[in-house]
Amino acid sequence: MTQRSTMIGVIVALSLGCARGVAAQDDGPDRPSLRVFGTGEVAAAPDTAQIHTGVVTEAVTAKEAVDANSRAMQEVIAALRELGVDPKDVQTERFDVTPQYRHEPNRKEPPRIVGYRASNGVRVIVRELEGVGRILDGVVQAGANEMRGISFSVAEPQPLLDEARKRAVADARRKAGLFAEAAEVKLGRVLSLEEQGTSAPIPLARVARAEAMAAVPVEPGQLELSANVVLVFAIE
Repeated sequence: MTQRSTMIGVIVALSLGCARGVAAQDDGPDRPSLRVFGTGEVAAAPDTAQIHTGVVTEAVTAKEAVDANSRAMQEVIAALRELGVDPKDVQTERFDVTPQYRHEPNRKEPPRIVGYRASNGVRVIVRELEGVGRILDGVVQAGANEMRGISFSVAEPQPLLDEARKRAVADARRKAGLFAEAAEVKLGRVLSLEEQGTSAPIPLARVARAEAMAAVPVEPGQLELSANVVLVFAIE
């Protein structure tokens, strides 16, 4: 190879290296960009409810408390079956037995155990919302004396969340266009897109320790499902 050919080869290599360097710099962290947050929301009527209910019993001994609790809970579960709740939609979520103490007035002696409390709680999934009030009334009549809440949800939230995601991206693009126009710059391509999370808030209706309830009015209302994204646009 001649000296002239060698020099030409070196020049071409340097030129290609410089071109790569410019391209890397254009896509690098110093490139002017616009970061925009977008949110999208979709409203939907819930189609599923979860009832958190149970039985609390107290007795002098732990065995007596548990025996009484078990008998009462069997009645509640039988009532749920009669009310048409599928066995797979009833799940025990807690069971505990705790001592009950009495503190002496003089405070000089340690507290004494005077009895025991047994608690058995279940989660009941209701797939037909028009039956929620009837089920609440039925379990209380059967012996449930504790209600820890009612929550509502959508059985298949993904299609709704996907629509919320689309709206979030559209919202981010709208904002980016607004900012670019105000700043008198031109938007380039999207450099990155990141989802910041989705949410489906669950309205919670709490019912205190149940003694006796008439027909229970229940209003499921609406749920707001939302999605959040961050888009980064290049500025040309």
